[in-house]
Amino acid sequence: MEFAHESFTNVKREIQPLIEQHYKEIALHKESIHLNPDWKGYARLADQGALRVYTAREEGELVGYFVIIVSRSLHYMDHLFANNDIIFIKKGHRKGTAGIKLIKFAVDQLKAEGVTLININTKIHQSFGAVLERLEFTHIEDVYSIKVN
Repeated sequence: MEFAHESFTNVKREIQPLIEQHYKEIALHKESIHLNPDWKGYARLADQGALRVYTAREEGELVGYFVIIVSRSLHYMDHLFANNDIIFIKKGHRKGTAGIKLIKFAVDQLKAEGVTLININTKIHQSFGAVLERLEFTHIEDVYSIKVN
């Protein structure tokens, strides 16, 4: 398995079918909240230098991604925070350590950039919190949501 930091422009087409698989597997409220990525928004973030796309490839095939948004903290302006947008490994590639290695790769890259804090969210119904805790992440917050429309 090879891991890399790739540009959004270079992976956009390859990532689309994986995002669809990810949506089908994990999204809530599929009956009314349909997958419709804001590709222009992602491109803007990439142009601003805020978007990071870390990839996992097996013999050149894209099998996973970890998309992060890096920005100065509004509360702590001396620090860069990296917030997870989306992370996914195709089902056939989850056994073993592919996900762990992808996260470790991204952490090393972000640390080298001077990022102070990395936040990764997981879904309650498909949590990988135990993996994150083994990687020395700390469970710091729970998020609640209500669908109103």
